[in-house]
Formats: sequence, C-alpha cells, structure tokens
Amino acid sequence: MKKLILGILAHVDAGKTTLSEGLLYLSGKIKKPGRVDNKDAFLDHFELERARGITIFSKQAVFDVEDTQITLLDTPGHVDFSTEMERTLRVLDYAILVISGADGVQGHTKTLWRLLEIYRIPVFIFINKMDQIGPDKEKLMGELKKQLGDGCVDFNQNDTAVLYDQLAMCDELLMEYYLESAHLAIPQIRKSIRGRRVFPCFFGSALKLEGVEAFLKGMLSYADIPVYPQQFGARIFKISRDEQGNRLTHMKITGGCLKVKDTLSNGAWEEKVHQIRLYSGRKFEAVNEVDAGSVCAVTGLSMTKPGEGLG
Repeated sequence: MKKLILGILAHVDAGKTTLSEGLLYLSGKIKKPGRVDNKDAFLDHFELERARGITIFSKQAVFDVEDTQITLLDTPGHVDFSTEMERTLRVLDYAILVISGADGVQGHTKTLWRLLEIYRIPVFIFINKMDQIGPDKEKLMGELKKQLGDGCVDFNQNDTAVLYDQLAMCDELLMEYYLESAHLAIPQIRKSIRGRRVFPCFFGSALKLEGVEAFLKGMLSYADIPVYPQQFGARIFKISRDEQGNRLTHMKITGGCLKVKDTLSNGAWEEKVHQIRLYSGRKFEAVNEVDAGSVCAVTGLSMTKPGEGLG
C-alpha cells in the first residue's frame, strides 16, 4: 500500500480531536466518533487527558483509505505542550492545520504556521465549526490570505475555472501551464502543494461530519506519496514508556526496512531491536518487520534520543 504520514495541529479548542475522530469514523476504523466532552475519544486515552479534556501527548492512529495507509499523528494543541508537538513535525509528510471558523486565526495558530514554515512541511487547512452562526466563508478566506499567506486557496469550489485562476496566481509554474492549456493537471497542483506555494483550504463541521469526507478525498487526491531509498534510515521523534515500564523509541522509517533482532547504531552506541510495535490508539500490533513510510515504536534501545537520525 501507499503510505502517508499526516500530523494534525491546531490552536486549543479548534476541534482537532473531533476532526481526528471524524476521519477515523469515515475510514471505518471506529464504529462511532468519540467526543472530548464524553471522554471517549479514540486518541485521548490517557487518564490525565480525559480528566482535563485536552490532548497532552502526541499519539497515532493507523487507518486505510482505498489503496493508501494513513498514519495520523495527533499532537497537543495547548501551548504548554508544544515541545511534544514540535518533535512530531520532523516525521510528517503533510500537516493538517485545523482553524475554528468561529475564532479565525489565533495567536497559537500563527506560531504553528511559523513552525511548519521552518520545517518546510506542506499544509492542508480545515476550517471547522462552519455550522455555527457567524462564520463567513469569504471573510475567513480573506483573513487566511492576510495572516497566513496568498497561497491559501478554497478547494471547496465547484467552479474549476475559478479554482484554476486562483491557483495560477499562487505559482509562476502553474501560471505558465494555465496560460498554455487553460487547464491544470492534478500532478502539477500536487507539486505546488508539496513546495508550499499552495495551501488547500476546506470548510466544514467536524462535529456534524460536514465536509470531512470531501476533505479526506481532497488530501488523497492532492498529496504526493513519498518515495524512499532502499538503504535503511530512521528518524526518532519521541521516547515513552508503556504500562509495564518498557522504554519505547518512536521512529519513522525513512529508508529500507527494520526487522526484529536488527542491530542499530549511531556511532557512539550499538543496540539490538527486541520488539517492533505498530500503535493505533492505545493498542498495538507486534510485527517482525516494518518498511519505509511507517511509524513504529521499538523496544530494546536504551540510548536513543528524540530528534536523532539512524542509518
């Protein structure tokens, strides 16, 4: 299967966890969307998170849509836990930035936007809570262009000519293609999104599942699936412990594959992999091998650090 790693980021209370639940529900991963208020969200499974109603730790869910396996990394929205979020950015293929239609671009949204720029991560934007009284689509698009950049384009438009006009204004290459053929092909648009010249915007209500399916389809249509080298490589983004106290090294495989009993080294230390776990929510599946584009947790490594590269 094709593999895609998405991270979901937002200012606190923009509806990030609600959108995550909606995506998991529409993919068939969960039978009904959980709620932060009801303390039954699939990804907020630590007692502290359920008690406070916020995401504190970055966690992952793995689900399949058609021929693509998506690893969704949920990150803390609260500014107090932004270090945990920033570590996760290093392993993302694309970011989903959730913005509340009722509140617009907020202080922490701008901080997240600057971080995504630093790490050069392409972004899909979901403007949430459009079911509430007050949010105005055109006004919000104006605010996004002013606060985040002219590359923000409304992809919910039915008129492709209007969409192409707006896309051509964002990127000189797209302008050339458009002037030559009066049409833009999906691979050309993908390239501009990947190069952070275009930021697709989708509107909806995660709570009522409005616009969420169109958003998921849009991401799958316009995301470039990464191609990885044959030689082993990995990037560590988190260290944690399971309920038994085992030390877990969370990493993205960036090349080749990793097998149980493989010896890993960074030059200063050399240790053997005891177990490879693929987490989805609080549950995990122990596997013998993972290939590039996967996010896994590994036991047996005692010297690893977040941010470290292997291979």
